Amino acid sequence: MNTWRNASLVVTALALVALTTACGQEKGTSTGGQAVGNALPAQQQAESGYGSDGGYGASTGASAAPKEAGQLAVWDSKELGKVLTDGEGFTLYRFDKDTADPPASNCEGDCAKTWPVEPARNATAAAGTDASLIGKVARDDGTEQLTVGGWPVYRYAADTEPGDANGQGVGGTWFAAAPDGKKAAPGADAPTGGGQADAAGLSVRKDPELGDIVVDKRGMTVYRFKKDSAWPMKSACTGDCLKKWPVVSPVAKNDVEGVTTKGFVTFNRPDGIDQQSLDCWPLYTFSGDAKPGDTNGQGVGGTWYAVTPQAKLAGVPK
Repeated sequence: MNTWRNASLVVTALALVALTTACGQEKGTSTGGQAVGNALPAQQQAESGYGSDGGYGASTGASAAPKEAGQLAVWDSKELGKVLTDGEGFTLYRFDKDTADPPASNCEGDCAKTWPVEPARNATAAAGTDASLIGKVARDDGTEQLTVGGWPVYRYAADTEPGDANGQGVGGTWFAAAPDGKKAAPGADAPTGGGQADAAGLSVRKDPELGDIVVDKRGMTVYRFKKDSAWPMKSACTGDCLKKWPVVSPVAKNDVEGVTTKGFVTFNRPDGIDQQSLDCWPLYTFSGDAKPGDTNGQGVGGTWYAVTPQAKLAGVPK
């Protein structure tokens, strides 16, 4: 009897180890991810309202000023919450010395060299956000600057790569912008595009063509990427890919309805972004979905598919 029981305990232990190894996780930490960006640096402070280095901030090695806003997107930062980015994936900032009602910029001259103005040209609201918050304001030089919720928005010259947020907190007056134009902050991620505040983090929607599919708290379709790996867990979506396919941020296990909790773990990507998974598969949304109910990402490239409540690929023959 003791021999049988000992053998049973060994089998159980091995099963648990196999599950952990399969997801490439140990205590929520991935071992098989790929680098997709930079982790956020510590907040910077300066005596003036513009930044350091002459009162306006660092400009050495600065990225080029944007030519257009393009397709805006939202990325989830563990430190900052939901952060708005432009079409090239660069963090957008707001300035406390500006005004939103009426919209007006107080960043000119040297300030605008360190904080390049985000042009309003070809701006498209991020998926799942309120398009009516997107606007523009005329500047003294005749150009038009993008506004979000009335606030003029900018890049920071010291952000050299998409995902950088070196401008956060500079001078105590510059802050990353949330999708509604307010200051980005952890927990300030209420749905802005048709979702319901009390909706589950992940739930199920009946699609007329795909059947039951998973949606996030905003009601936006959730996708899987066939080039990813669940065993061990890896994401093949990097760089520009993440602009089009934002990750699904972590969801509490008790905040799901009708969705499997098998392999329900947080994928800690090397860039510091935490990503939710189902059955160990990383989850994404699609920037081309403009409103809840859209499934424009279905079948893209023959590699992107909506997710069933069992974490399978929707619309793909078994």
